[in-house]
Amino acid sequence: MDGMNHSVVSEFVFLGLTNSWEIQLLLFVFSSVFYMASMMANSLILLTVMTDPHLHSPMYFLLANLSFIDLGVSSIFSPKMIYDLFRKRKVISFGGCIAQIFFIHLIGGVEMVLLIAMAFDRYIAICKPLHYLTIMSQKMCILFLVAAWVIGLIHSVVQLVFVIKLPFCGPNVIDSFYCDFPRFIKLACADTYRLEFMVTANSGFISLGSFFILIVSYIFILITVWKHSSGSSSKALSTLSTHVMVVISFFGPCIFAYIWPHPTSHLDKFLAVFDAVLTPFFNSIIYTFRNKEIKVAMRKVFSQFIIYRRIS
Repeated sequence: MDGMNHSVVSEFVFLGLTNSWEIQLLLFVFSSVFYMASMMANSLILLTVMTDPHLHSPMYFLLANLSFIDLGVSSIFSPKMIYDLFRKRKVISFGGCIAQIFFIHLIGGVEMVLLIAMAFDRYIAICKPLHYLTIMSQKMCILFLVAAWVIGLIHSVVQLVFVIKLPFCGPNVIDSFYCDFPRFIKLACADTYRLEFMVTANSGFISLGSFFILIVSYIFILITVWKHSSGSSSKALSTLSTHVMVVISFFGPCIFAYIWPHPTSHLDKFLAVFDAVLTPFFNSIIYTFRNKEIKVAMRKVFSQFIIYRRIS
C-alpha cells in the first residue's frame, strides 16, 4: 500500500490527565507552583555553586550539572502540560512529538550517567579519601560530563532512528499528556513488536540495570561507613542517604514506565506527573536541606543580592 510508505498524521491529540474541571484546576495550581519552585530552586543551586569558591569541588560540580538537567526536565514536561489543562483539544505536531521524545531520552540518559558519576564520587570520597583529589580531578569531572552527554545523545538517537521511519496513517490519540516511545509506537500502522522490545531493552533494562548498580554501590559504601564511628562518617552517611533518595525518585517512575508499560492506568499517569513536576523540585530540596554547606552558601547569595538591591 502506498499509504504505508509514509506518515499522513501531522499531529497527535492528548487525552490529558482528567476531564474533571475541579481536578484540572487543582492540577493547574499544583503544577504551576511546583514548576516555578523547581525552576527557582535549581537555578539558585546552579548560581550558588558557580559563585561560591568554597563549592568548587567535584561533588558540587556534579550537583550543579544535575540541577541544570532538572531545569531541562521541568521545561520539557510542565509548560505544555499546564498550557493544555483547560484546552478541549490538546494537540502536538508530529515534529513537536518527536522533539519531545528526543529531549526526554537525551536528558534522561545524561541524568542517569550523572547519578552514576555522583555515586563514584562518594565512593572515592568515603572509601579512598587520601586519593580523592587525585582521582576526582577537574579532568575526570569534565570526562564524566562529556560522557554523560554523549551517552544520552546515543541513547536517544538510536531509538529515534528506528521510530521516525514508522508509518503513521490513522490513529493519532495518545492517552497521556506528553509523547514517549511506548504510546507513540502503538499508533504506527505496522507490526511494532520487535521495536517495542528494543525500546524496552534500551530504556527499561538500562534503567533497571543502572538502578541495581547504583544500589549495590551505595550498599558497599554503606558497609564502609558503618565500620567507622567518627563525626565525618555520620556526615558521609547523611550525604549518602541524600543520593539514595534522589536515585529512587528518578529511577522508580522510569522502571515502571518501560518494564511494566500500562498506558491507560491512572498509576502510570500519576508517576509521569511525579517524574515531570515533583522530582526536579524534590532533588533540589533534598540536596539543599540535607547539606549545610549549600545552605550557608545560599544565605551568602541572598545577602549579597539584598545588599545589591539596596545599593541600586
